[in-house]
Amino acid sequence: MGKVQIYTDGAARGNPDGPGGYGAVLQYVDRQGVLHEKELSAGYVRTTNNRMELMAAIAGLEALNRPCQVELFSDSKYLTDAFNQKWIDSWVKNGWKRGKSGPVKNIDLWERLLKAKEPHQVSFFWVRGHAGHPQNERCDRLATAAADGDHLLEDTGLAQQL
Repeated sequence: MGKVQIYTDGAARGNPDGPGGYGAVLQYVDRQGVLHEKELSAGYVRTTNNRMELMAAIAGLEALNRPCQVELFSDSKYLTDAFNQKWIDSWVKNGWKRGKSGPVKNIDLWERLLKAKEPHQVSFFWVRGHAGHPQNERCDRLATAAADGDHLLEDTGLAQQL
């Protein structure tokens, strides 16, 4: 099983009334010791930062073409804590309800993320955003460039949520 590092970030300009984007960088070292990298990004007309954080992780995992051991790095506590604190397990068990706080937001993306994660062994790591972490800064540049781009997609899941 190959080992892959996925670095992710999401960005939104106005939350949720503005454009947003995600960036992801995938890295792996082949058997000859050569580093391979792939960059992914996309922008959306109207979205939220949390949705873009999730989309970055989804895009990274969906880009893998075989089961891998994945270290996924994000500056989003929303994403990393959902798995590391086992919130996601409770949400699924309780029918996507958070108790008295009401329903979980972004169910469409959480379900897609769970499906994308399924064939892999994924560990989630939080990194402090905007703190000089080279890959996180790179993902931030990808995400903001995508948000500011011309070919923005429609975030259909957001429309259903609002």
